[in-house]
Amino acid sequence: MFADRDDAARQLAARLQPYRDQHPLLLAIPRGAVPMARLLADALDGDFDAVLVRKLRAPRHAETAIGAVDESGWTYLAPYAAAMGADQAYIEREKQTQLATIRARRESYTPIRPPLDPAGRLVIVVDDGLATGATMLAALHALRHKKPARLVCAVPVASPDALELVRPLADEVVCLHAPHYFQAVGQFYRHFPQVEDEEVIALLGG
Repeated sequence: MFADRDDAARQLAARLQPYRDQHPLLLAIPRGAVPMARLLADALDGDFDAVLVRKLRAPRHAETAIGAVDESGWTYLAPYAAAMGADQAYIEREKQTQLATIRARRESYTPIRPPLDPAGRLVIVVDDGLATGATMLAALHALRHKKPARLVCAVPVASPDALELVRPLADEVVCLHAPHYFQAVGQFYRHFPQVEDEEVIALLGG
């Protein structure tokens, strides 16, 4: 469906062109979406930054999200978290682990400046895809409290369930494809390498 993340970002940029004259703030969910948000910011004549959230991993199934935590510590838990074996003690340990990662990333990603302020701005939150939607939900929740003028969720592909989860938190959801046969984000990209911290730091500092 997409050659790579750049291809997906270019297709998203075409859909988001009506916002080009509003100087949007493009916020990426690291790490995969950071190159996409950089390309989108250039295409839409906007600013670019990262919004730091982390998924909470299921016990014994690290790729499965049972929730997410934002930079303030606010936590979303999926209804199935307990069924996946996550008791309160596990959730608290996992939350603290992910908050430590968020703090380390903030120190390395934007060491010489604070995050860009979304207050009063058109904010477009970008990810390379939504599987459960947990991290996007946490990002939208965190940003809503910072009072943007308009809050948009923009993704190339998502599961239908994830879209329904995040839709109430955004003023608009832009998703190019929401197939019912969704299994994982990577299945919709021919080339889907991991984005490393060094690339993120270079893009945010550029």
